Amino acid sequence: MRKTPLEGIECRRESPTIGSGRALQRLFSTFPDGWPGFGLLLLRLGLGLRVIHIGTVSVSGKPSEPITLAQGLIAVAGGIILIAGLWTPIIGTLLALDELWIALSLYLSHQADIVIPIFLASLSASVAMLGPGAWSIDARLFGRRRFSNDQTRGSRPYS
Repeated sequence: MRKTPLEGIECRRESPTIGSGRALQRLFSTFPDGWPGFGLLLLRLGLGLRVIHIGTVSVSGKPSEPITLAQGLIAVAGGIILIAGLWTPIIGTLLALDELWIALSLYLSHQADIVIPIFLASLSASVAMLGPGAWSIDARLFGRRRFSNDQTRGSRPYS
């Protein structure tokens, strides 16, 4: 337990965190659990599995250009991290930009329909804005704090 700037009030964390946890915690006021948290888990799982599938197909099909390889590797790595729920706002934004990049390159080369990459980009942006939910690594690392002032009862903080 560590002392806060307020005299006599100690701060306990419900879970361990790393130094930059405050920035992610300020992005989301809560990490919802129950049905909303389960919905966010399903959204992350469905999006992550689809992005991993598209990325592995892209990488395993002997990409003709290094850009295609980079798009596939970003998709696979981002999908794995997104399913785990780690750095969700950053990874969701990265996946949205990657899918928009794929859609733009498909549109410019007139190779395929761009609806699926645009749909995946909008889902990725939605995950980045909604947050990871309670069933994620982000919630364990950067979760809410619980304050306790039980030790200050009966004592006078100012003499």
